[in-house]
Amino acid sequence: MFTDKVRIFLKAGDGGAGCMSFRREAHVPKGGPDGGDGGRGGNIIVRADLGCSSLIDYRFKHHFKATRGTHGKGSKMHGSSGEDLILKVPVGTIVREYDDEAKEVGEVVADLTHDGEEVIVARGGYGGRGNCHFVTPTRRAPAFAELGVPGEECWIEMEMKLMADAALVGVPSAGKSSIISRISAAKPKIGDYPFTTLVPNLGVVKTNDYDYVVADVPGLIEGAHEGKGLGHEFLRHIERSAVTLHVVDLTGGYEGRDPVEDYRIIKRELELYAHELADRPCIVVGNKIDMPGTEDAAKRLQAEVRADAIAAVGGDEWDIDKSPINPKVFLVSAVTGQGIKALKQAAGAMVEKVREERRREQASVEHYDQVWQHRREEREKKFTITQVAPGSFRVTGKQIERMVYQTDWDNDEAVAFLQHRFKRLGLDSALERAGACDGDEITILEVTFEMESSRMHDDVYDGLDI
Repeated sequence: MFTDKVRIFLKAGDGGAGCMSFRREAHVPKGGPDGGDGGRGGNIIVRADLGCSSLIDYRFKHHFKATRGTHGKGSKMHGSSGEDLILKVPVGTIVREYDDEAKEVGEVVADLTHDGEEVIVARGGYGGRGNCHFVTPTRRAPAFAELGVPGEECWIEMEMKLMADAALVGVPSAGKSSIISRISAAKPKIGDYPFTTLVPNLGVVKTNDYDYVVADVPGLIEGAHEGKGLGHEFLRHIERSAVTLHVVDLTGGYEGRDPVEDYRIIKRELELYAHELADRPCIVVGNKIDMPGTEDAAKRLQAEVRADAIAAVGGDEWDIDKSPINPKVFLVSAVTGQGIKALKQAAGAMVEKVREERRREQASVEHYDQVWQHRREEREKKFTITQVAPGSFRVTGKQIERMVYQTDWDNDEAVAFLQHRFKRLGLDSALERAGACDGDEITILEVTFEMESSRMHDDVYDGLDI
C-alpha cells in the first residue's frame, strides 16, 4: 500500500530526577554533597532512509514514545539517558508542525532530501541536576536537587514527495505507464482504461551517457489544481522533479478528445497549481504514433509547442534554444518502441543540464544546519504574562515552565533557588511592569504562589547556571 501523507503524535522521554545526597565515609565527618544528575529522556528523531518507499509504517500506528532517563544516585552516579527513538521515512519527506485541536498545519520542521538526513522533532526532557551543582562559597551544603523535566509532546505531519529527475504527466490513458515500462525496468500496472495508475511509480533510466530517475504520476484532469480527481495528491510528486515529460495521446483516446486541447489543459493545470512548474524544463511527447490517422494531430501539436517555446522567450524566435520548453515534439510509440531511444537521450541531456545549474546555485549559497532548532530555542526563551483577574496573573513560556517542573515544592531551598532564577530571567521586573504587586497570585502551569519582592541575596547563588 502506498501512503504519502500521515499525522502522528510523539512523546519524548522524561528526564530523570537529580539526587540530593552527601558523602558518608569513615573518618570524613563532614562529607560534601555528591548527588548525581538524572539522565536525559530519549529524543524522537525523523531520519530519511533510501530503504523506505512510503509512509505505510505510520498509517495504522499514530502514537510513538521514547524511553525515559533514570534518576541520579549518590556518589555522583548519574542516571542513564533514555534511548532515542528513530522514525525512518523516505527520502523527500517534509516534516511540519501540526495542531491536532485546530486541525491546522504549522511551520516546516525539515525537508529531508538526502539519505541519512535527520531532525529531532521531539526533545527528551532534561535530567535534573544533583545537589553537588548548587554549592557556592556561602552555601556549602545545598539540601535540594532538581526534578526531571517531562519530554516534549507534539503532533507532526509528514508528507512524502517523490525525488525524481523527470516526471511523466498527462491526462489519464495517455500511455505514461507504458512509456516508463519501455524506458526503464519499472513494471507498473497497464490497462486500456482511465486511472489504471493510482499511485506514482519510479523507474531508473540508463543510457550510454546518462542515468536518471523518472516518476510516472497518475493521470490529471481539468481542475486538478483545485484537488479534482485527487489532483493535489498527485501534483505534489511533480514539484521536486527537474524536468517534466508531458505525454499526449495523439489518438485522442476512446473519448475522441483533441490532443492539442489535452496538452493545453495539463499545461494550464500545472501553471495554476504552482507557477514555477510553468518555467520548468519540459519535453512534450506525442504517444501512439503507430496508430493510423495521428499525423495531422502530431503536426498541430508540433505547431502549438513551438509557439509556446517562442512565447516563453518573449517572442524572439532566435532565442528559442533558451526556452525551457523543448520546441521539438518527440513522437514515440510505447508499443513498438519507435522514438523511445531519442526520447531517453534528450531527457537525459536536459536532466544533466538542470543538475549542473543546481550544483552551481548550491555552491554559491550558504547552508545552515538545524535552522528550525535554533528558531525553536529562541521561541522557548520567551514568556507571556496574562492578567486573568484583578490580582491574578498567569505566566506561560517553555523555559519558565521547565524550571517549575524541576522544582521540588516541598523543599524551601529549592523554592528559594527558583525565585532567584526568576529574578535572573527578568520575570519579577516583567510582572511589575504588567501591574503585579506584592500579594498578587501568580500561576505557572498548575502551581500558584504569591508575588513578593525577593529577599534572597543574589550572592548566595552567584556563579550558578540558572
